[in-house]
Amino acid sequence: MCRSIKTLRGTGPSEEEIRAAALQFVRKVSGYRAPSKANAAAFEAAVEEIAGVSARLLDALPDTPPPPPRPSSRQRYAERAS
Repeated sequence: MCRSIKTLRGTGPSEEEIRAAALQFVRKVSGYRAPSKANAAAFEAAVEEIAGVSARLLDALPDTPPPPPRPSSRQRYAERAS
C-alpha cells in the first residue's frame, strides 16, 4: 500500500488516529479521495466498520512496541562511506 502508513500497535493510538488509518485504507481500496454523494453512505460505513475492527484488533494484540525502523539504504551508504 502506501509507504506513509504508520504502525499503530504499541503506540496507544487515539480514536482519531485509528479512524484516520481506516479512512486512508478506504481511500486506497476504493480509489476515491472523496466519494460522490451517491457513494458517501457506503464510504462512511466502510470507514466506521474498518475503524471498529482495527480498534478491536489493537485491543487484542499484546501491547509491545514494534521493532525500530531499519535504516534506509541512503543512511547505510553514508555510514559505510565515513
